[in-house]
Amino acid sequence: MPTDITRGLPGVVAAHVAAYNAHDPEAMMATLAPDALVNDVRREFLGHAAIRAWADKEIFGDNVTLVVERALDQHGDVVLHARVDGDYDKTGLPDPLILTYYFSLRDGLITQLIIVHNQPAA
Repeated sequence: MPTDITRGLPGVVAAHVAAYNAHDPEAMMATLAPDALVNDVRREFLGHAAIRAWADKEIFGDNVTLVVERALDQHGDVVLHARVDGDYDKTGLPDPLILTYYFSLRDGLITQLIIVHNQPAA
């Protein structure tokens, strides 16, 4: 059974969220392993160069912010549900937009981050 860690996020995940909200790309990159993988909207970005290009355009370019709604420890990985806002095109998106961030952590860094807009379970 997953453990609720909403009020006690691992430091690297808390720093990652804080970097979004502070619009600080350097701080965000510092949370990621050099060979990290990010998957956003079914697109993969592998390594710092690719992730930085994605983040500069789609996170920091669109002033994306996150409000943590809930976070769970799932066998050492973190499943985080966050209310997302920013200056991106919101056409066809729900309000509020809640995305799920699946973090894999190793040695104090994020090694994999998968971002999904999940549908409610039937």
